[in-house]
Amino acid sequence: MSESPVPIVGGTGRLGYGLAVRLAAAGVRVRIGSRRAESATDAAGRVRDVVEGADVDGGANAESVGGAPLVLMTVPFDAQASTLKDLEDALEPGQVLVDTTVPLAATVGGKPTRMLGVPQGSAAEQTQELVPDGVRVVSAFHTVSAEELGDLQVELDEDVLVCGDDREAKQALATLVDRIPGLRPVNAGRLEAARLVEGLTPLLIGINIRHKVSAGVRVTGLSESRW
Repeated sequence: MSESPVPIVGGTGRLGYGLAVRLAAAGVRVRIGSRRAESATDAAGRVRDVVEGADVDGGANAESVGGAPLVLMTVPFDAQASTLKDLEDALEPGQVLVDTTVPLAATVGGKPTRMLGVPQGSAAEQTQELVPDGVRVVSAFHTVSAEELGDLQVELDEDVLVCGDDREAKQALATLVDRIPGLRPVNAGRLEAARLVEGLTPLLIGINIRHKVSAGVRVTGLSESRW
């Protein structure tokens, strides 16, 4: 995985930036994408400022994903469909697209502790419907704090719940997650299970607000995840 850059579509946002920092610190080549190439270049510079020797660059979203085996997409729900439309000619059959989107009501001016209804069942299933045929969608990173990812002084200790219909695609993401100290990938089932995992995000937001913490998820009694 380290031989090919990992593009992060929407990498200028908090989650995308946090993942870029952690991956770069783990020695992974990162390519930050944005609708504006200048914004992506600026974000890449910020990563290099905090991660010595980081191999990271930036560019437009569509240019960033070309030829990459695995792509991370970290955009808010209200930008999901338009982003995928922009990537329609850039994504290729066989690529793994990791969707981190949560349909929070906050994206349309509502409360961050509430979810929007998605006809397909989940944001991830909507993504699978919108991408070109042959692109394998995996859902992940919904319960990991963007703020903690972006702060290398924080020691992570939580699980990343991974949903998807393609075993090899999930394993590819698991290999990448394993590069980040303190994160453990857990196979959470088929892509349809993403609707349950996405629902954990507003729950955790409510817990964090109420208790002033950065709560995550840890699956107990699991010594090894089966893929």
